[in-house]
Amino acid sequence: MSTAAARAAVEPDAAATLTEGLVGLIRSKPVGRADLDAMALIVLDGVANMLAGRVTEPGAILSRWGAGKPDPGRRALVMGGCMHILEVDDLHRGSVTHPGCVVIPAALALAGRAGADGETFLRAVLHGFEAVCRVGMSVGQMHYKVWHNTATCGPFGAAMASAALLELDDGAAVHALGNAGTQSAGLWEFLNTGAMSKHLHAGRAAEAGVVAAELAAAGFTGPPAILEGPQGFYAGACPDPDPGAVLREPDAPWQVHATSIKPWPSCRHTHPAIDAALEVSGKLDAGSVVGVEASTYRAAVDVCDRPMPTSPYEAKFSLQHCIAAALADGAVGFESFEADARARLSSLRSKVRVGAGEPYVSDYPAAWGGEVTAVLDDGSRVSAARRQCKGDPEAALDCGEMAEKARELLRFAGVADPEATIAGVLRMAGGGPVPSFDI
Repeated sequence: MSTAAARAAVEPDAAATLTEGLVGLIRSKPVGRADLDAMALIVLDGVANMLAGRVTEPGAILSRWGAGKPDPGRRALVMGGCMHILEVDDLHRGSVTHPGCVVIPAALALAGRAGADGETFLRAVLHGFEAVCRVGMSVGQMHYKVWHNTATCGPFGAAMASAALLELDDGAAVHALGNAGTQSAGLWEFLNTGAMSKHLHAGRAAEAGVVAAELAAAGFTGPPAILEGPQGFYAGACPDPDPGAVLREPDAPWQVHATSIKPWPSCRHTHPAIDAALEVSGKLDAGSVVGVEASTYRAAVDVCDRPMPTSPYEAKFSLQHCIAAALADGAVGFESFEADARARLSSLRSKVRVGAGEPYVSDYPAAWGGEVTAVLDDGSRVSAARRQCKGDPEAALDCGEMAEKARELLRFAGVADPEATIAGVLRMAGGGPVPSFDI
């Protein structure tokens, strides 16, 4: 698609670029208390993930590396990496991104220096979520086959949140997004060895946005047509972009309300199958299962068809393992992916066959669904299906469930007073101070 055609598809004023339009759209959207409350709950989830991720092996490496590097960009990198480690952070289905792990760290890294109160902070994070999600919804499905959307679209959100906290004018914000976009990167190759790169993806995306906004504040310019330009993001990395998605439905609710919260610590693509398998598990004895058939959407199969995971991280990206854990144990938790569980579940896991099928292929990415059928030794079949799953906006965790999830993560992190952390984050929606976190 040519630059002119991309602009004309979405812009009444063909002179405006997509990033100019995006800045204007976001900054003109009204913000209500319900938006701030929703954002505060997701910030709580992100902070709890970040503190829990810090005590893992990759989190410890990031924290040691970041020690003595107080600049905001490097702090954002460490916080973003830690927030994404445990695979239980937020997910926006339409953009296939994890907005929190790039936007929240960028905002936390700058909030103290900017002197922001809690409401200002949450407004900035709302802006960042909107930018990540709208850019993510525009990249097309082919982008995701090679590129990790959180890594490539995340810098736009981190820059948008940072621009708000640094009080950049619209022109400077466009420059920030331009230079954030030119830093977009993040490849799926890490999955083939279980490398730690996915955490770096989140951290670098957060850092890129902070650096881009700080440079824009100093007068450093960026390309305003970074998305749709002839040598821009779509041209370089998106075989089937949908540029219109960037500015489509400007009066829709903030994208925070379309963001899912993950109840299980595994790749979000495994969650519809986990949800269905948990229902099936209550109707049978796992010892009577002779076969399991799972159907879902193509992206889930592409990323999570891993019948023989050899590490906790690979198991988190294995549909076969996640289904086996849900069927055998009736629950999926952190311990479900450790060596003992992988060995114990190997026989049942070997009976699971996964594939892509309807209606889940056509529903994706607007809806992430799947179904699981257990075939029993007497020839009977027990099935359950999900067009959405627990934690999606259609089946959202309530405030109590969100707080309990945060408590579990904070206890895992060794936080002495989880209740104080929870209360401090949630008070921001009423204008309370932005808590600081040692990371």
